[in-house]
Amino acid sequence: MPRAESTAMDNSCQALCRNLVTQNGLQPENVDISQSVLYTSIMGLLLVTDNEKKLQLGNGQVGLRNIGNTCFLNAIVQCLSHTRSLRDYCLMRTYLQDKHSNQEPVLMNEFCKVLAGLWECDGGETTVNPGKFYHVFKESVPYFSGYSQQDAQEFLRFLLDRLHTEINRRPSKRPAVMEIKEPTYTRFRISEEAFAMWQRNLDRDDSKIVDLFSGQLRSSLHCSVCSHYSNTFDVFCDLSLPIPKKSDYGRTVTLRECLDLFSQEEKLDKENSPMCERCNRRTESTKRLTIQRFPKILVIHLNRFTMSRYSISKSTVPVSFPLNGLDLGPFGPVDCGPVLYDLYAVCNHSGTVNMGHYTAACREEEGWCYYNDSCVGEITEEKLQSNQAYVLFYELKSCNITRK
Repeated sequence: MPRAESTAMDNSCQALCRNLVTQNGLQPENVDISQSVLYTSIMGLLLVTDNEKKLQLGNGQVGLRNIGNTCFLNAIVQCLSHTRSLRDYCLMRTYLQDKHSNQEPVLMNEFCKVLAGLWECDGGETTVNPGKFYHVFKESVPYFSGYSQQDAQEFLRFLLDRLHTEINRRPSKRPAVMEIKEPTYTRFRISEEAFAMWQRNLDRDDSKIVDLFSGQLRSSLHCSVCSHYSNTFDVFCDLSLPIPKKSDYGRTVTLRECLDLFSQEEKLDKENSPMCERCNRRTESTKRLTIQRFPKILVIHLNRFTMSRYSISKSTVPVSFPLNGLDLGPFGPVDCGPVLYDLYAVCNHSGTVNMGHYTAACREEEGWCYYNDSCVGEITEEKLQSNQAYVLFYELKSCNITRK
């Protein structure tokens, strides 16, 4: 903040404090205003108000320069830029107070500079150069070095993981966690067991990234011999959904069909089945996935790329998806009511496995915008539905389930 603005804000804060002190029958000259809790509280409110004003400067409709096969980065950054809770957290630099580590959050700082370029511009800038941000990211993840095309979903996963590491509220060196012994473990109800595992995860990993993007999957295993049920719980930051294979050329499948395929019961033979806790041996069993804890931001990856022994192929099956009111309740716990999500961003992939291009479409106040590297334009809702949709970003609107 410029020195003049800082001085004016300090003067305003001290004047408010003096008025409040006088109203309570005290003499302002007998109170050290600048050291009082009242001063700190009011100054904090003024700073928040000042930051909120800054966030209203731009509309975010700014392109990102392609610096050499970086369309995958540009598309994902535009989607994250329209994740409002994350954007505001970054622009207000709240992470500097959140993080536990004393190390400088270099990647987070550069990511925030890119977002600031997109949102805090005065209308003159039409393109932001993400070069410094990408350079720092590649130093953190050497796998992305070079100028070859990369996968957008892979980039998203690595980026969120590295950002989380830098702004984790927990210390990096944590004491070893004791395992819960089986006799105690099985006495828990499923919800209590899941909550205990979630809390164990938060003891290690707790950040704004976790607050927004993390959910919990329940994998239920049913032994066909003794009928014993066992559960494991895993944290997820996106759902990677298979796309059903359709014999009818050009036929559209629905996102609901993809979710059904993801969560359908899977039969496991003895060779592929884990040990049954009760039988103490490998048995034929069935496995099912359900969502135990729903994230605030739901990232859905439509798994268009499949790998065979010798090659990678891409599915071009069109997948239709709801723009509002996606209900994940049927894929949650048994007693779960409606869990509704609204779409706010889409990352698209056009072309083939070897020659492809990524773009993004993001919801704005008055419609949808299309982001193709440095080019920005409008797009209709009808054109969002295509066989190019690759990563979908949904925001939780209502959740009819008790969350501990």
